[in-house]
Amino acid sequence: MKAIRVYAPEDMRVIDIEKPRIDEEKNVLIKMKAAGICGSDRGILHGTNAAATYPRIIGHEIVGVVEEIGEGVTRVKPGDRVIIDQVTSCGHCYACRKGRPNVCVNLKVKGVHIDGGYRQWVTCNEKDCYLLPDFLEDKDCVMIEPTTIAVQACSRAQLEEIDDLLIIGAGALGTSLIKIAKLYKPHRLIVSDIDNAKLQTSLELGATDVINSRETDLESAVKELTGGYGSTVTVDAACVKGSLLSALKVTGPAGRVITMGFSVSPEEVNNYLITSKELDVRGSRLQNRKFQEVIDMVKDGRIDLRGSVSHTFPLTEAKEAFRFADSGDPSIKKIALMID
Repeated sequence: MKAIRVYAPEDMRVIDIEKPRIDEEKNVLIKMKAAGICGSDRGILHGTNAAATYPRIIGHEIVGVVEEIGEGVTRVKPGDRVIIDQVTSCGHCYACRKGRPNVCVNLKVKGVHIDGGYRQWVTCNEKDCYLLPDFLEDKDCVMIEPTTIAVQACSRAQLEEIDDLLIIGAGALGTSLIKIAKLYKPHRLIVSDIDNAKLQTSLELGATDVINSRETDLESAVKELTGGYGSTVTVDAACVKGSLLSALKVTGPAGRVITMGFSVSPEEVNNYLITSKELDVRGSRLQNRKFQEVIDMVKDGRIDLRGSVSHTFPLTEAKEAFRFADSGDPSIKKIALMID
């Protein structure tokens, strides 16, 4: 079968490997249909994802159809369309015992630490399979996984109606955050970016205010919108040089700052900003059993993921797809690889 493996930074190859077989642990065989291209996938290719190990079959936003099940499997049956949970945890470390398997000390993420879904068939345990709504196309179903990331971030932020929320960055992650955050009905939902087209999209998705931080001083603009207080929750969905410091500056006393980046480059952090305002600075990683929650939101019509994917490529054209993803083309919203 065909698969996409990254052997080392900047070394991606289309390869032929043996089709996997089910066993007692990986008791479901899935014919893959679609897989999203995420910023972390691009980071693995370019050597900027600190968590990744090589060589690696990448891909963690993965959708397919159940082809075969093992003895005793009851969660799914052949013919079911499913999305696969990317998190594998040990179940007994401190994080797992605290109900946070997404940061398990022995964490293994499909497509990062263990082989993922950029291939024609995958095996996994039935507990990692979630049934998909019939009305959502395969390519749009890949957006369920990044939406779980947004739900996790809002959960970590303890977002409430009283909050003035600032989302820094209006890319794929930022737009997913807008869709979820507006369900919490925050007092203000402010989005900053340097691209006016993305800011316009943010307004259409439900942002109350937008700021072009290239044209306007972010801190001044946020304080003006919040009566001088600053945002009470700030989510750094850009994770570029300086964005964390900006988040600390714009957030008001007793606020929460959520960082989602994986860069290991040195970043300036001002202790005074944290201590004087008693800010909570929290990481948000992956998702903590959020798949069914998001699928229920889709089925109930609370979020609409249709039309989220702007471009598709065949699996065997993954190199071209990643080059296009890196191009900065303004028409890109989300790219999916379609798998025959």
